[in-house]
Amino acid sequence: MRLLVLGTGDAFSCERFGSSAVIEAPAGFVMLDCPDSVGSAMREARERSGWNVWPERIDDIILTHLHGDHCNGLESIGFRRWLMHRNHGTPLPRVHCWKPVAERLWERLGPAMDQGGKARLRDYFDVRELDPERTTGVCGLLVQCRPTEHSVPTIALRFTEGDRILAWSSDTPFDPDLIQWLEAGAHLIVHETSPPPTHTSIEPLNALPESVRKRMRLVHMPDAFDPTCTTIPCLQQGQVIEI
Repeated sequence: MRLLVLGTGDAFSCERFGSSAVIEAPAGFVMLDCPDSVGSAMREARERSGWNVWPERIDDIILTHLHGDHCNGLESIGFRRWLMHRNHGTPLPRVHCWKPVAERLWERLGPAMDQGGKARLRDYFDVRELDPERTTGVCGLLVQCRPTEHSVPTIALRFTEGDRILAWSSDTPFDPDLIQWLEAGAHLIVHETSPPPTHTSIEPLNALPESVRKRMRLVHMPDAFDPTCTTIPCLQQGQVIEI
């Protein structure tokens, strides 16, 4: 399992794309969240990493929640793949999300994608629900999710391939129980850091045991974030991590 970082910024960043990544899984690529200007984010990450990753190669997208910096790119991905499906029979991409997100997904995208009121969500995406009560197979990965205490329905995630585990906090205030869930057996823990109350400041992350901090990487940083305030490394756009 390898992780390609697409974006590391928060919702107000003028310097970086919204926090997102692509996972190289046994059966293809899985995009983790889908930020604004997703084509540009992929191009920059592709040029820095050498990965041959394009929007057309993404068949599985996992959404943590419906804030724009995490989902606005779905509109461009959806239209691009709709045209490919209509003209060449290319399969529609699968969008994996938990029920409260799935229930609002068309409401979120519909004004830009309703084709004069005739289209439906199923014309653009094959939506698959993630359930916090069970493990789901996605592109050869085992995926677990857990709700976080964000301002809209949001999930944290754990990805397992063989004996390797990647954990992703998504947007959340600091939560010791969530930390325990994320770090259990994980080889890499990606945790956000942004101003509270709906996000996690760096101070409680700095107070975590060294055994957790050494496996942790930071994402979702504001532009003014000072990386010297912590020993936890910040992810970089275009960075590739072997897990």
